[in-house]
Amino acid sequence: MPTNFKLEKSYPYYLANKAQTSKESMDVLDKYSGKRATRVAVPDAAAVEKAIAAAAKATVPMREFKPWARQAVLQHCAKRFAERRDELAYALCVEAGKPIKDSAGEVTRLIETFTIAAEEAVRINGETINLEIAQRLDGYHGYTRRVPLGPLSFITPFNFPLNLVAHKVAPAIAAGCPFVLKPAERTPIGALIIGEVLAETDLPKGAFSILTLDGKHASPLVEDPRFKLLSFTGGQIGWDLKARAGHKKVTLELGGNAACIVDGDQGPHLDRVIERLIFGAFYQSGQSCISVQRIYAHDAIYDELKKRLVAAVKKLKAGDPKDKSTFLGPMIDEAAAERLQGWIEEARKAGGKLLSGGKRKGAMLEATLMEDVPTDAKVNRLEVFGPFALLARYKNFDAAISMVNDSDFGLQAGIFTDSLAHAMRAWNELDQGGVVVNDVPSFRVDNMPYGGVKLSGVGREGVRYAIEDMSELRLMVMREL
Repeated sequence: MPTNFKLEKSYPYYLANKAQTSKESMDVLDKYSGKRATRVAVPDAAAVEKAIAAAAKATVPMREFKPWARQAVLQHCAKRFAERRDELAYALCVEAGKPIKDSAGEVTRLIETFTIAAEEAVRINGETINLEIAQRLDGYHGYTRRVPLGPLSFITPFNFPLNLVAHKVAPAIAAGCPFVLKPAERTPIGALIIGEVLAETDLPKGAFSILTLDGKHASPLVEDPRFKLLSFTGGQIGWDLKARAGHKKVTLELGGNAACIVDGDQGPHLDRVIERLIFGAFYQSGQSCISVQRIYAHDAIYDELKKRLVAAVKKLKAGDPKDKSTFLGPMIDEAAAERLQGWIEEARKAGGKLLSGGKRKGAMLEATLMEDVPTDAKVNRLEVFGPFALLARYKNFDAAISMVNDSDFGLQAGIFTDSLAHAMRAWNELDQGGVVVNDVPSFRVDNMPYGGVKLSGVGREGVRYAIEDMSELRLMVMREL
């Protein structure tokens, strides 16, 4: 993976499919060095209004933009992203501090998400409904189709600035909906490169705008009634946005404190289990909504798992994310690292035992593993969103189920087990949007339904499921004369 690219000195925002510059700009920092990497143009309030008006005006042209044409746009994007793979990976590495190997992996998922959307664009089907359920209904027939909602508003987070943008943009195009996107202000470059590629296509005028706003100036994207859906991925502020959104549909993906059960029959498989736990907990410095935060291991294998897991954590290489051998890069900024270090120290003072890590230098926080953490500690109850996991033991499967469910969140959970009965019980009884068997909850494929319950949000992503949220069923009843 070449790392000798250079970012542009500045990047435009996109208004009604066109690149725009402005007098005002904001810095984008290299998250490892802390130095300015580039600048992006910032739209003013008038530009925001123009973007919303353009999206509203594009409602009919986008609805009439044929499925094969939507597919062609998405296929073009996937092709161009593949051609610009190294550039996209480098930009992601710089703006997010994501290790270059992981950045390359996210570009692959970006391409896959647009490819899946291209396939779905031409198979958005309805159904025939049998209405002849009584003699009085003889000659009646029902049919449904999916109709685009109209203008959509998207707000995306910093941690997957390519693929989480893709999970909103690609389904919107497939569904035939215009949109206005606000990418995370700390990681906007990937979204702007996506905009550059979209601008190469023949999407109807006003089909997309990408506005590099800060949160203080994004209120119209939440409150404007011309939007028919707000899709937000981020923190618990999402519930406030939902309350302010008015009558529009709202989908929220708000993270969690994902748990993973390691059953007592996993002794022969511990090497594989530990490899996946390390990935799940510390991949991209734990800054993932489904990062492994709580590990519950059966008493029969707890001590051996702990010994091997601690040894594996201590071998992780931290450093410059541009180095191919780096596993652990910086957190998004020093404030995030300082916040999590404070939570770790709070848990330690309350009786938690530090097994590894815990030290910080700037935005670099060591991979940290603890045990005996009190159940009311922040690192147990809240989303740590950093390189941290806690380890606890259980004696029977009922206890493991209860420990996982003792959370205000419910995005995904994992279980390693050779027992089909335990796998089925986990699926039936865990209060989660998804249960992953014999892998970590951090597992995600871009065509599967993804989303949570409780404080983890409402709605589902995954291209086909997002298209369902971005469209509505329209019924036609026909009577034979």
